[in-house]
This record gives sequence, structure tokens and C-alpha cells, in this order.
Amino acid sequence: MTETPPATLPPLRLSTVILPYRRWHDGSRETWQRAEELGFHTAYTYDHLSWRVPFRDGPWFGAVPTLTAAACVTSHMRLGTLVTSPNFRHPVTFAKELISLDDISGGRITLGIGAGGTGFDAHALARGDQEPWTPRERADRFAEFVPLLDRLLTEDTVSYDGTFYSAGGAQNIPGCVQRPRLPFAVAATGPRGLKLAARYGQAWVTTGDPKLYEAGTPEESVQAIRGQVEKLAAACDAVGRDVADLDKVLLTGFTPDRRRPLESVDAFVDFAGTHRELGFTEIVVHWPIPDTDFAADQDTFEAIATQALSQLG
Repeated sequence: MTETPPATLPPLRLSTVILPYRRWHDGSRETWQRAEELGFHTAYTYDHLSWRVPFRDGPWFGAVPTLTAAACVTSHMRLGTLVTSPNFRHPVTFAKELISLDDISGGRITLGIGAGGTGFDAHALARGDQEPWTPRERADRFAEFVPLLDRLLTEDTVSYDGTFYSAGGAQNIPGCVQRPRLPFAVAATGPRGLKLAARYGQAWVTTGDPKLYEAGTPEESVQAIRGQVEKLAAACDAVGRDVADLDKVLLTGFTPDRRRPLESVDAFVDFAGTHRELGFTEIVVHWPIPDTDFAADQDTFEAIATQALSQLG
């Protein structure tokens, strides 16, 4: 009996997230440069006005200026947000910033984008008597935000009159360096977000199942993520797209075994190999920050960056 050959696993990339909590001339610049030296495929940063404890009451810098500065001190590493949301962004003004950033970086920008949550900055632009958006309201805005941003980044002039956003002859000449526009990495687990990822994304992003964060097991997490990948495939099929066309990005640090991948090179290889078998093409790890949930030994972290992918084959 002839054995069926094993399926070819996709190539795997390793990227990092550098939180924007340090002044540029007090260590931040060197971190971005070191990320490139270590060979990370992409260095992302979070796009928030402020973030959770312990960062809530400390320094926190803007994503677009930070990425602009990073673009000027690196040469080949990709850069991006992980993720931007409609919580405090408008597509018209944001498109202009993205086109400028893509130009400054020489076409190295990836836009991670999601519906947003209920974090500290989700209500920053609201009036005092305004309630935070419900999950459905965030999904409604996201469903309008992404297609409009897609148009703004691919068409010279856009007019649009929607429920939440409008554009009156907004001009975005000359457009992105990357054509037809910079890539979207859409963070989504629900049906509406997955539909947007299938239609507009060049990549899909997940952090796993948040319900398993506190009391779940690594095995339960893998099963949950497998289910998410299957739903993504169904969403792609519904729009006539091959799910293999999308990169699949796992942002680590939010699964039940969140600390284990950075304990050793072997631990990371085991973790990454398990998720590679689910179809993931990119694993993202947080740059170590002492005395936080993202604490890790710096030497081990750098060894993972330089050694792990070669061990995966």
C-alpha cells in the first residue's frame, strides 16, 4: 500500500512587537535597530492612545511617529501596527498617514487592523455621557472602516457618504509604494471580521481564544485556534478565495501557555511547530519588558530569534 506523503508545511517567519513605552532617545531607537540585526521579519507596535496596567499611567507614544522614526533607522525589516482599530482613527486622515509612512519606509509597512476592544483608549474621544461602543457597534464601524480605507489607499480620489464615515473628494496621490496598496493583516475571530479578512486581507491575525486565557490548557487553545482557522477557510470559500492565499499570523502572549514559548529555544520550536501545523506562516513574540507579563530573559529571546527557525526546517 502506498503511503500518502505528508502535506508540505508553509514557510514560517518570526516577528516581534515592540511596545512604544520608552522615549526614542532613551533605548527605543536601539531596540528597533537590534530587532533588525536579529533578523526579525517584521517589527510591529501597538496602536493605542494608552494601554493596560502597568502601562496605563506611564509613558506611551504614538504608533505612526514611532514607525516613522523606526523606518529611518532600519533598512530592510518590515514594520507595522498590530493592531490599529476604528476606536480613534478616521479612514481619510489615517490613509494619508499610511501613504506617507509607506513612502518613508520604502514600501515596508504592513497594517495590522482590527475592530478594537474596550481598553483604556476605546472611550478617549467620547463625550462624558456617551457609553462605550458595544461589540456590535465596533463590528459595524469596522465593516465600514476597512472597505473605505481600501479605496482610499488604491484610488486617487474618493467620495463616500456612509453611516459612520464620509469622504468628500479625498485625494491620496501618489498612493502607496506597495501596489496596489500596503498589505492588511486583519485581526478577527467572529464571522463579520473573518469575512473582511477573506475579502480584504493579505494576512489574518489571531491571539487565540480569550476565554481560555486564565483557565484553559495549551491543548484546548490549539483546538480553539484550529477551529478559527477552519472558520477562516470557510469565509474565504464563501468569497471564492483560497485560504492559502492569506498569511496566518499568531500574536503570542495571550494563550494559556503564554510564557512557555520564550523559556528556551526548544520550547519555542515546539510551540511554533505545533502552530505551523495549523497553517500559521508568522509567529509574533513580544520584545521582553521586565516586571510585566512580557518579561523574558533577553539572551534566550535573542537566541530564539537567531536559532529557532533553522531548527524548525
